[in-house]
Amino acid sequence: MAISVYVGNLSYDTTEESLRTLFAEFGDIEAVRLITDRYTGRSKGFAFVEMATDEAAEKAIDALNGKEVDGRELKIDKAKPRSDRGRGGGRERQRRW
Repeated sequence: MAISVYVGNLSYDTTEESLRTLFAEFGDIEAVRLITDRYTGRSKGFAFVEMATDEAAEKAIDALNGKEVDGRELKIDKAKPRSDRGRGGGRERQRRW
């Protein structure tokens, strides 16, 4: 089962390929997802790397957390499960008729 690792405080110049290269020395990588703004396509400064094993994920976290990459100190941890964010955005408004 793949273990998802959160990678934060990324430089806007960091690419999925450079993350793949960075994490590859710690084990097999299932996927890399650099999170981008849907309108501009620009990186939001964080990503998720899915490592093939828990051992590989732990090695990567221990070695890379706090390491400087592209001028930024990385923040790395196991990803937390995505919470149910509900449907739509903003507050629900009640109409007064």
